[in-house]
Amino acid sequence: IGDDFDANLVNKICEQALTDRVRSPQDRQRLPLRARLGIQNSKVLTIIEMMEANLSEPQALINVAHTIGLSRRQVERLFRQEMGRSPARYYLEIRLDRARHLLLQSSMPVVEVAVACGFVSASHFSKCYRELYGRSPQQERAERKMLIAA
Repeated sequence: IGDDFDANLVNKICEQALTDRVRSPQDRQRLPLRARLGIQNSKVLTIIEMMEANLSEPQALINVAHTIGLSRRQVERLFRQEMGRSPARYYLEIRLDRARHLLLQSSMPVVEVAVACGFVSASHFSKCYRELYGRSPQQERAERKMLIAA
């Protein structure tokens, strides 16, 4: 695969192929962030590590910035440079990615998935999920069940 496709796609395929269980938030990633995301900036890596460690209780950007010794604006600028999007958008995307994984790999009720991924409202979770993935969490789970049954 590595000969035919770029490293980012290969890493994503490896991640999917190696999924044998739902990881808890305390479990370590299989690939180091530096390799998984292809970024070198240590401050951005630290920010992302903090985000990933706090999916169920998202941290305010000002607190994250303070922890690494930068202003909120510096963090936003640095993050956008490295990741191509705002820290808030990235944080939302990784929370929704975790939610999608839980929806597809567990039998947790949608409300519990929402709470586990830091959403205080199931309706807000569903709205954000639909905006990113084009279908509701319930539709996602139903489609997955139909595929498995087929």
